[in-house]
This record gives sequence, structure tokens and C-alpha cells, in this order.
Amino acid sequence: MATADDLLDPPAREPFLQTPFGRNIALGVGAAVVIALMVAVWMWSQQPEYKILFANYNDRDGGAITASLDQMGVKYKFSEGGSAILVNSEQVHDVRLKLAAQGLPKGGNVGFELMENQKLGVSQFLEQVNYQRSLEGELAKSIQSLGAVSAARVHLALPKPSVFVRDVQKPTASVLLNLQSGRAIDAAQVSAIVHLVASSVPELLTSNVTVVDQNGNLLSDTSKAAGGKQLDPNQLKYIEAVQAGIVKQVESLIKPLVGENNVRAEAMAEIDFAQVDTAAESFKPNSPPEPQAIRSQQTSEANGPGGGAASGVPGALSNQPPGTATAPLTATAGAPPGTAAPAAGPTRKDANTNYEVDKTVRYEQRPMGGIKRLSVGVVVNYRRIVDAKTGKVTVRPLAPAEVAQINELVRQAMGYSKDRGDTLNVTNAPFDGVDKPVEPAADIPFWKDPANLPLAVRLLKYLVAAIVLAFLWFRVLRPMLRPVFRKIDHINDDAETADAEEEAAAEEEAKERAAVEEAQATEPVPEPPGAQGYRENLAMAKALAQNDPRVVANVVKAWVGAE
Repeated sequence: MATADDLLDPPAREPFLQTPFGRNIALGVGAAVVIALMVAVWMWSQQPEYKILFANYNDRDGGAITASLDQMGVKYKFSEGGSAILVNSEQVHDVRLKLAAQGLPKGGNVGFELMENQKLGVSQFLEQVNYQRSLEGELAKSIQSLGAVSAARVHLALPKPSVFVRDVQKPTASVLLNLQSGRAIDAAQVSAIVHLVASSVPELLTSNVTVVDQNGNLLSDTSKAAGGKQLDPNQLKYIEAVQAGIVKQVESLIKPLVGENNVRAEAMAEIDFAQVDTAAESFKPNSPPEPQAIRSQQTSEANGPGGGAASGVPGALSNQPPGTATAPLTATAGAPPGTAAPAAGPTRKDANTNYEVDKTVRYEQRPMGGIKRLSVGVVVNYRRIVDAKTGKVTVRPLAPAEVAQINELVRQAMGYSKDRGDTLNVTNAPFDGVDKPVEPAADIPFWKDPANLPLAVRLLKYLVAAIVLAFLWFRVLRPMLRPVFRKIDHINDDAETADAEEEAAAEEEAKERAAVEEAQATEPVPEPPGAQGYRENLAMAKALAQNDPRVVANVVKAWVGAE
């Protein structure tokens, strides 16, 4: 019954967290938080590496790409202010191929697919504009396929055709390149872009193509438009390749004779890039002693009548044909009477002989890239002699025979030609530090090798995750769960003790039954009145003990506790 003091000063209530129920709740919440932290650390260590799938895309392409990724079930995320889409590094190439099969990203450039949706009633001007847009889009797509170019725009100025030659204008083109971050484009690539655009537009000259980057720098070479002549970057590379090949041949041939790092060679090559086609036709007069070849010969001979003086009366009678001739009845050996014998006329002979004239026709075609002249310089180090006893290094020049041998080998290696005007100079001189012992190159330590940096980062990531998990388990979660483990151990100990007691009681009872049965078997006891009922009860107890020993053990335990 509450008193007045209890009503005036009620007892203070125990805080909730100090109660057993509150402690159990706090313990469960703490364990859940620690387990969540451990799972978060483990997931962080197992998080896949994301790489850029596409960057610098427009909004339309971005929406189409994300929708396609959602349909394929590919996880992605954005970075760099939403200008790049990242996916798992193991899926980058696979996803790119799948998106390319769908025509993504389109890049904001419309190609010849614009011509597929032509409407009826389109004017010729609009058709020309669509064709120009399609051509510009296709050129931009081709240029964007270069690794250093992220985006490109092409502007074509196609003049209208004219029937007057004086009014014909050549087309021009302008290319705007947006390069990748930290990337640059060399002169050879710029020349390739210029030739690509010029080859795609009819009658477009390479000098009329202008290439500009996103910073406003003029990349194309305008000297050709002003009439200047410069070597093409490919020609410069060819010259460097020829010179490097000659140097490599010379050094590889001399190194076995003088040793490693004891020979230096340089070559200067003059290359003729002019392509010459020559056709020559020469005639040689025939010499009198040489037999002359007759090409054609023609001979004609004519015999004419006697050349007497003209006779007869001029007039019409002289121009009349003669009368009918009559043969004489008798022939005489001589001339007929009354006629004069014909006189023998002059003989005319004509001969025309054509002789062959000596003629030589020569066609010569010299390909571009031929070597006009070579200049090679070779420096050979002194011979190094190391004393086996003292280890002292001495040097001496090469013998003249050795220098002559090296000179001849270099001539063969470079393809020396005196008619071409090649020059060669082989010099034997001591190198700087030739008397110093050769020191092997220092090996780069494992931790300083840049090739091992990705592996070190991954191992460090796993190590940090393991340390954090170990700290949370041994310092936080295990101390919090220690009371729970103690309770579980206590319950298990009690259960084990009870089982042991039951087993001991069962063993004692079994021993007693065995002793009783043995005594009954050895010493027959006269059955008192009611002994038969006792035996039946004992048999029932034995059967019960065999079928359900736990019940018998509980009964024995109750007997012992009652005593």
C-alpha cells in the first residue's frame, strides 16, 4: 500500500538503455550498424572500375544511349559534369559494338540518310542543299573516326556551274576540328584530312581546303596556295627512314668488330622525288665501209623509136589516121621497095634505191624516290685493353689495316657509288670516358616501375578493405557480441550438464537392473505371495526402459530429488 511519502517523492525510473531490454536493443542496433559498415567496405573493395564509354555527346545522343543501356541492363553513371557516360571497364568494347549496331551515337551529323526521306514537290534548290548537307555530314563522320578528333564540322562552298569558262569557280572547303583533351594532331594527319576532303568533292583542290582547330589555330599549309613548294611530310619521313636504314646497316656491321657502344654513324641522303619519263630518238649516219641495208629498189627501162625529123604537110591531112595496112604478097629479106629501113632509137633506164637509216628509240622512266647522293660519316672508338692483374684500362688506336677494312665494309653497307658522287669518311678517335670501366645499367626497383602501378593500387585497395574489416570485427563487433556469446555458451553448458546427469542416471539404473538380474539368476529365491505380479511389473519397467529411456531417467531423477 502506497504511503504519503511515496506519493510525494515517487521512486526514480531506471533509464531505458540500462534495462535489459534496452541494452539488447542497443546491442542489436550497434551490431547492425557495424555489419552494414563491413558490408559497405567489402562492396567498396569489390566495386568494378568504370571507364568512359562516350564523351562530348549532344543531348539527343545522350538520351538515346542511356535508353539503350537501360534496355540492355547495363549499369552506367555520369562523370565530368555529365559530359561523359561511364560503364564497367570489362563491358566497354562490347557495349560500344552493340550501340554501333544501333547507329549510336549519331554525333549530330546527318549523312546521306537525309536523302532517304525526300518529299514530293521538293524544289531543285532544296535538293541541292540537302545533298550538300549530306556530303558535309559524311565527311565529318569520316574525320571523327580519327583517334585525336572528338568532333568535326565541314563547310563546303560549291559554286553554281556555268557555261562560260571565265565564270567557272573552283569549290572550297573549311574543316573545324575539336581535338581530344591533351591530344595533338601532326602535319601528316592534317595533310590526310585535306586530301580526304579534296578527294571527296569534284574539282576541289587541296590548296582550297582550310583546317582549323577549336582554339582557332590554322593547321593546314597555305604556302602551296601562294605558289610555294615544300616537301610533303611523307617525303620527309621517307628521307629519315632511308638515313636511319643506312645508319643501322653500318652500325650492325661494324659492332661485332669493335664492340658495343664503340661506333657512331650518321648519314645524309639526297633523294630525287621527281618522276621523269624520257623518250629519245637518235639517227646515226651510215659509214661507207659498213654494208648498207637496202630498204626498197625500183628499176625501169624504156626503148624509143628513131629520132628523125618531122615530115609531112601540116594541116588536117597530117592529123588524120593512117589508112588500112595491107600486107605485101611477097616478102623479101630486105625492106619493102619504096620504104626506108627504121633507125634505132635511144634507150632510157631509171633506178631508185632506198637504204635503211640507223635509228635508236629509247624510253626511260625513272621512279621518284631515287637516291641522288649519299654522305656517310663513321667514328670508331679506340681499342680498349684491360690489364688482367691491375685492372687498369688503356686505349690504343686501331691499326691502318683495321681502318681500311672498316672503310671497305662501310662502302659495301651503304652502297657506295663513285659515279653518283657519294662521300665516306671513317675516323678513328677516342670517345669521352673510354678509359672508364663499363657500368651495367641500374635495375629499376619493383616499387618504382610504372608498369606495376595498377597492380600496386589494386593491392592497396584490398589491403585497406581488409584492415577496416578486421578493425570493425575485433574492436567493435566482437566486444558488442561478447555478452551474447557468453549467454549462448552458458545455455549450451547447462544443456550439456543435464544430458550428462541423465546419462549417468541411466547408467546407474542399468547397473542396478543388471545386478538384480544377475542375483536373481544365480540365487533362486522362493516366490512370496504376489511375486508373479512383481515380475510382470518388472518386465513392464524393463520394456519401458528399453523403449523410452528418457522417461525412466526422469522418474529416477524425480525419486532422487524427492529423497
